[in-house]
Amino acid sequence: MTFSAHAHHDAVLRARVALLGSQTLPARQQVSAYRVLAQVSPLAYLPLLTVALYEYSLQDFAHLPETALALRAEAVGAARRMYAAEPARGLLLITALGRYRELLELMGREEELAAVERETAHVASGRPLPL
Repeated sequence: MTFSAHAHHDAVLRARVALLGSQTLPARQQVSAYRVLAQVSPLAYLPLLTVALYEYSLQDFAHLPETALALRAEAVGAARRMYAAEPARGLLLITALGRYRELLELMGREEELAAVERETAHVASGRPLPL
């Protein structure tokens, strides 16, 4: 086993132990654990990462809109990476896009807002986005 493989394995174990602990983790630690675990088990952890990123943006970065926006963009990215046949994917992606849209609207980012609205409409209709 190489050092990098060992380090990655240790990170996965630490993340699992943290999540299995008896106490509720702060949003920051949940996001950190889900980021690691989504790499090795995306089917199970991408939905959890999506939700945790939104909570993290609200709890810790409500006063820093640029950081909160970046976290919500990451949540959208995580929802997009979910397995296409996953039944909850569409709803989770629409929810993540809506939460991202909220901040874009507050920040007056019209161009990005239009793109998010187009994507939301495509996801809601069940059609793939044109490239």
